Amino acid sequence: MLEHILGQEWEITPAGGATGEAFYARYEDQSLFLKRNSSPFLAVLSAEGIVPKLVWTKRLENGDVITAQQWLEGRELKPAEMNQEHVARLLKKIHRSEPMLGMLSRLEKSPLNPEMIFQSMINEVDQETLSLPEVKKALGFLKHEAKNIHSEEKVVCHGDVNHNNWLLAEDNQLYLIDWDGASIADPAIDLGMLLYWYIPEENWQDWLSMYGEELTDDLRLRMKWYVVLQTISSIQWHKNKNRFAEMNNWIQFLNDIL
Repeated sequence: MLEHILGQEWEITPAGGATGEAFYARYEDQSLFLKRNSSPFLAVLSAEGIVPKLVWTKRLENGDVITAQQWLEGRELKPAEMNQEHVARLLKKIHRSEPMLGMLSRLEKSPLNPEMIFQSMINEVDQETLSLPEVKKALGFLKHEAKNIHSEEKVVCHGDVNHNNWLLAEDNQLYLIDWDGASIADPAIDLGMLLYWYIPEENWQDWLSMYGEELTDDLRLRMKWYVVLQTISSIQWHKNKNRFAEMNNWIQFLNDIL
């Protein structure tokens, strides 16, 4: 099907990924990253320089849309590199971007508030996970603090700032890829994940200074609240996939942060 669009001379290989909807295509010195039905949001991400350049978009007869992006030689960031200034700056650029916020709003993404995020986590977690002592303790914390979690600021959040999603190209340009989980919400969602996973607590203020934010008690609480919530989701996700060693790591992590 993709050969039909590109021509027989292109070599097309699956690009892995959760959905099986992504492919690499090569022909002579050209390389493209193809994806089926990626979000219309991709055009803005490309224009803002957040993801590798969008080369073309084609609609198929069956209604599917194929996007082609420049395929860049590069590598994922290592966990130890998440403390660098260009990471903080790119995340700030994303959180500040009016075009991205406008586009997501037009795609009928309404801003998420803490109650909605809490509720969607509860809906996906089974009884067995909810009865773990660590999770019970975490739910107590989440419910108790819920009334204190509010932010006037609603920005485009990536939702999975794992080091694997940061692509450093050969020309040293940094990109943040895989935007399937994007939402309009409190920036503390992205900040909390990044700081809790990668940055020792004594360096949080330094990292936030590069990002352009003060480490207030309010921000600290909001980050902790969202990380606790996210961690319960991670426990359930690994459980669903029968990855019990990872699940236990997340249970331990939950215990540590509480």
